[in-house]
Amino acid sequence: MGFRLPGIRRASFAVTQAASKAVEVPKGYLAVYVGEKMKRFVIPISYLNQPSFQELLSKVEEEFGYHHPMGGLTIPCKEEAFLDLTSRFNDL
Repeated sequence: MGFRLPGIRRASFAVTQAASKAVEVPKGYLAVYVGEKMKRFVIPISYLNQPSFQELLSKVEEEFGYHHPMGGLTIPCKEEAFLDLTSRFNDL
């Protein structure tokens, strides 16, 4: 369960690849790039307060540091793992 924003396809806030460069990040949200294909997701900044999301970010920092060539936060985990994690936040 979730809510929809214009230009956003699913409750997981996935942005279509074709529109990803044209879509601006709304206030209160953050763009992240996930997986090998660097798929762009726009997520609520409230996710940053979730302990499991903080743990994911800590692992990313330990392994990859702070270099984010896409201009947004880069999370090099599998898309499925990211979607599984963030879908749990929608249930809260």
